[in-house]
Amino acid sequence: MKTRVLYVEDEPFLGRIVKESLESRDFEVTMLSDGQQVAAAFDKTKPDICVLDIMLPIRDGYSIAKDIRQVNPYVPIIFVTAKVQTEDLLKGFESGGNDYIRKPFSMEELIVRINNLLQLRQQQKNTPVQECVTIGRYEFNMLRYELKTGTQVRKLSHREANLLAILSENRNGTTNRKDILMRLWGDDSFFNSRNLDVYITKLRDYLKEDPSIEIITIKGVGYHFAVG
Repeated sequence: MKTRVLYVEDEPFLGRIVKESLESRDFEVTMLSDGQQVAAAFDKTKPDICVLDIMLPIRDGYSIAKDIRQVNPYVPIIFVTAKVQTEDLLKGFESGGNDYIRKPFSMEELIVRINNLLQLRQQQKNTPVQECVTIGRYEFNMLRYELKTGTQVRKLSHREANLLAILSENRNGTTNRKDILMRLWGDDSFFNSRNLDVYITKLRDYLKEDPSIEIITIKGVGYHFAVG
């Protein structure tokens, strides 16, 4: 069965090249140029992965990703963008993105990123997950991507939840940075390493209400997840 890709891109020339290249590698591609058509196409095609340009007319990729996450919290989403500032990365992750690829990009890089996310998604399906764990004052629901303290519930992104789960596996121990990168992205490139830094910063902020919890950077090694 072919892998179904929902691809949203408003540049006709680039869109045609990417679509034809993916189809030549046995992907089934539904390509749209208008973000307003995404909801209906997503419901009809039930894609295995979404590739979304950020700069689109009428509706941008961020708002489209948020809508997709309301329907399906798990389908991988890759953003295609020329915007690579930290605030852009944060906005993308907060809207539900799993990965970024920068313009201009090679088809080989795009296909590697697609396959990595699909492989990681399959591993998650095949791995039994404990639904809820307690982390200090927090209750972390790994299946619903929720971090709860008292009456406050924070909805985590797919990647945030997976990173917290990895750190939680080895609480009060040190987790190797490269191991995290390989598990979350499937490679330890500089760009993914930057992404990891952003996620760590976000998790520190989410957990700051409990001073007994620390994510300590061990330079050249990884992260020590201290839970009092």
